Amino acid sequence: MAPIPRILIVEDDEIIRSLIVAMLERKGYSVVGQYDSGEEAILRAAELEPDLVLMDITLKGKMDGVAAAQYIFQLFHLPIVFLTAHCDDTLLERAKNAQPLGYILKPFTDKDLSSNVSLALYNHGMRKKYFDSYPIGDPKKLLTAMDLTFFLDTRGMIVFFNPYAGRLLELPEDEILMHHWRDVMMLITEPTGEPISDPVPEVVRQKLVVSHEFNIALVTRTGKTRKVSAIIRPVKDDSHELIGVFMYIKEKTLGQIKMEAVRK
Repeated sequence: MAPIPRILIVEDDEIIRSLIVAMLERKGYSVVGQYDSGEEAILRAAELEPDLVLMDITLKGKMDGVAAAQYIFQLFHLPIVFLTAHCDDTLLERAKNAQPLGYILKPFTDKDLSSNVSLALYNHGMRKKYFDSYPIGDPKKLLTAMDLTFFLDTRGMIVFFNPYAGRLLELPEDEILMHHWRDVMMLITEPTGEPISDPVPEVVRQKLVVSHEFNIALVTRTGKTRKVSAIIRPVKDDSHELIGVFMYIKEKTLGQIKMEAVRK
């Protein structure tokens, strides 16, 4: 028996969201999550790995559905079907970066929804074998990595972070997501304690990797300090356009710390 397709719904109208759930479940689909903001949808999409994301274009929060869909598709290769009450040329042009497999115009019928979902699932099954590797790494490995990983937009705002980062920073999700990375932690130079210059503008401007291997430490907002190394690199979409910055921070082992001390 074929597995039941798993659908993630991102819609900020509770009535419409409930209607979609009822329609999908009547057709035999499994609804694995319901969210009302784009920024939370990115985190949950990585965790839940749905077969399809139904994304409302207009959402509350700091990120609209078009931006959230672009990140979900480009980073995790999950298919998108948009829900929208408006469909103008400007919106369609922005939406192309998410490579959506359908647009469902509100108000919609049971048939509109089920036919779009069915066709999108089929088409994604045909195209996914042509995808390149994930631009920031396999989502499963990111979620279980014991190193801090951020995906930032080009302004340095945190769009995605892995669970280890949340535990290390000891901050709730809403104090991390869509905040500037320097608002949740600091990278400092040792032994002076001076903050390093923000590498994000340089990475965005030069589209080159910036690395800090020696004499830096991470300081959390609670004052905890960890000796680390950091790699900050540009992330491009499948058209080779810059979509953000990946920040990878690895805590040093005791052996590495001792070797660094000997070098000094």
